[in-house]
Amino acid sequence: MNTDKKQIFSGQGPDRRGLAWFLAFRVAVITLFLGGTAVFFLNGKMGGDIAPFLFLLLALSYIQALASALTLLWVKRFRFFAQIQLLWDLIFVTAIILITGGVLSAFSFVYLLVIISASFLLTRRQTFFVSGTAAILYGGLLDLQYFGYLRILNNEIPTALDPYLYSVFVHVVAFLLTGLLSGTLAGRWRSSEAELQRKSIDYQELERLNSTILSHISSGLMIINRRGRMRSFNAAAEEITGYQLEEVYDRDVREVFPNLPVINDEGYCLVTRAETITENSLHQKIVLGYATTLIKDHQENDVGLLVTFQDLSQLKEVEEQLKRNDRLAAVGRMASGMAHEIRNPLASISGSLQLLFEGTTLSGEDSRLMAIVLREADRLSKLLTDFLIFARPRPPEMEEIKISLLFAECQNLLAGDERFRDITLEIGSSQDAFLIADINMLRQAIWNLFLNATDAMAGSGILKLSFNEHSKCLTVEDSGSGIKPEIRHRVFDPFFSTKEKGTGLGLATVFSIVDSHGGRIELGESLNGGAAFRLYF
Repeated sequence: MNTDKKQIFSGQGPDRRGLAWFLAFRVAVITLFLGGTAVFFLNGKMGGDIAPFLFLLLALSYIQALASALTLLWVKRFRFFAQIQLLWDLIFVTAIILITGGVLSAFSFVYLLVIISASFLLTRRQTFFVSGTAAILYGGLLDLQYFGYLRILNNEIPTALDPYLYSVFVHVVAFLLTGLLSGTLAGRWRSSEAELQRKSIDYQELERLNSTILSHISSGLMIINRRGRMRSFNAAAEEITGYQLEEVYDRDVREVFPNLPVINDEGYCLVTRAETITENSLHQKIVLGYATTLIKDHQENDVGLLVTFQDLSQLKEVEEQLKRNDRLAAVGRMASGMAHEIRNPLASISGSLQLLFEGTTLSGEDSRLMAIVLREADRLSKLLTDFLIFARPRPPEMEEIKISLLFAECQNLLAGDERFRDITLEIGSSQDAFLIADINMLRQAIWNLFLNATDAMAGSGILKLSFNEHSKCLTVEDSGSGIKPEIRHRVFDPFFSTKEKGTGLGLATVFSIVDSHGGRIELGESLNGGAAFRLYF
């Protein structure tokens, strides 16, 4: 709001708009009264001596109004301008009263209109000053008229003193009382307007503040009416769900979010805290934590339901990861001791069998059985070795690794392994990409993912190995059948495997290696149709 508008409400002075209305009102009043006089003159109901003077005053008033309107366009001292206008009005009314008979004039009440106008434009003290000036002018006019100093148009006027005294008394009291009352009322009106304006400004500020809060708050906010229609959807809600306000406005919440039980046939569902799994605009499952609160008007009537919600998907993933780490730590502590206890007698058994196999003449069937025992003992020893690596991983020895060289080594390993004969390896990485990690542990993680991929592709397909230097993400993708959604949360658990001869330690070891580097691993879907393991370091 500009300064001029503040002034008229604070009592410091009028504004340009208020003065324009004042000038228009004055022209209307003058036209009404002096124009009416002209009509009487044209009908022959008024003396011809007075009419020309009235027409002259009417013309002067129009000229003055036009000059004032033009001056108002550039004037800046509005209070001084208003004082000049009111002074003109007082002189103009005095002239009208003088021409129309002085003490006998019917236009003395116009002084009251001037005083009331002053109360809207000036302060209470200045209004009282205007009423006093009107009393002085009117009293002085009648005084000069009584003593014969003012005799215009040879009007017949009373010579007795009583009519003059009575008229002066009545008019002076009326002027002063009007000035006092109108000034007081106008002052109170200004105070009310100022208070209203202050409250209006406060409400606007609160509205802007609320709008800013709703736009920047991290929680999603949604308001639904009694019919379950969504009437409000803030920016955070759009970001969480992927829906824009235009897409969901006035749609049934049960249609857009069928798994969000916030309303039913009986009415609103009030929830302090709850969780649900729903889908976003891309039909991806997200975990929402939500709460509901009734919205009431000033009469405590329910006008809607406020639903606040947050995306808990990442939090749930972190919780699952922490639970997995706890399980792995517990299993590792328990099984590492058992592995040592098993490994020692297993080594004795294996050594004894080898001695018997070498120093004793055995039949063909006995030799075959001894070979099976030795092979299975070696396999069990290898399993215990893998498990000890998983259960008690050594601290990584960090070094700068050139990714292109690492990928070339992996390519050579695949080329020399019959299991990867029908698999095509695609490599994507910059020649200058580097990563700070333990190269042996990284080779082990990539090799385990390769073995998992070749099993998923049944020995043939496309295997892709890539690295994003900006996000420090190493990705292994395959074109196999993928991993079922219902077992995704368990693939990194130790001893969990869907393979007939799988140990369930391959992916668990990969997880342990990435975790020892302070990174994280994500399981997604490959563009080739299979699984995509993304290792972030």
